[in-house]
Formats: sequence, C-alpha cells, structure tokens
Amino acid sequence: MIALGCDQAGYELKQEIIKYLEEKGLEYKDYGSYSADPVDYPIYGRIVAKAVAGGECDKGILICGTGIGISIAANKVKGIRAAVCSDCFSAEATRLHNDANIVAVGARVVGPGLAVKIIDTFLNTEFSGAERHARRVSMMEEE
Repeated sequence: MIALGCDQAGYELKQEIIKYLEEKGLEYKDYGSYSADPVDYPIYGRIVAKAVAGGECDKGILICGTGIGISIAANKVKGIRAAVCSDCFSAEATRLHNDANIVAVGARVVGPGLAVKIIDTFLNTEFSGAERHARRVSMMEEE
C-alpha cells in the first residue's frame, strides 16, 4: 500500500500520480489534501509519514510546491527517510543507498511526465542491502 499526501500546490500533480498508480494496479491510500484550497503542508507530511512508519503503508509519496517543506515535516517522524527527488537518478540512488521510504516531489519543479517517471523509479527500485548502505541507514536511525 502506498500513502499519498499533498498540499494545495501538489493537488493537481497528485491526480496525475493517482492515474499512474491505478494504471499499474497499485494500491494506495490518499490522505489528502482533497482540493486546491490552501492548507498547511506539515499536516499531510506527518499523516503520510505516520502511516508509513506505523506499517499501514509500505511507502509514501508526498507533493508540495518544491517537495522540500513536506519532506522536512515527514522526516520528523521516527523511522522515516523521505527524499526530495527531481530526477530519476536521485530516486534510484535514494532507494539503493538510503532505503528511503517516502519520495517527495515538487509540483512547481517537475512536470507530470517527469514526476511519474521519478515515482516509477522510486517504487521499482529495491534497497541494495550492501553492508555499507545498511550500516549507514542504521546510523541514521540512532538517536
């Protein structure tokens, strides 16, 4: 299950991502926002992060204007490794090396075609499990 969340800036792009997920037959849960009306992005970053950290969802997708603010909010939740990605190389690397469990994209930074490719790359890349990467991910989880 994939958790989705956005603010008003990401609402339209989220609709494109939902189309992609449905075409691929991927299960998702939409945590809002549900319109282009102004909202506070930290609310949605935290809701999605809690769903992923709590095991309700396996991975998350967050969208705001830049992807930055909503990812910062998500990263406040223990166990979350949210990465802002504006290209497919970063989406692949953050899964391979960081075992990121949430990808954030900026609706004002990337267009819908690229956003879908970034998300496809993120969802279809597994963590490498290499010792050095596992060690570093473990270090990030330390308090």
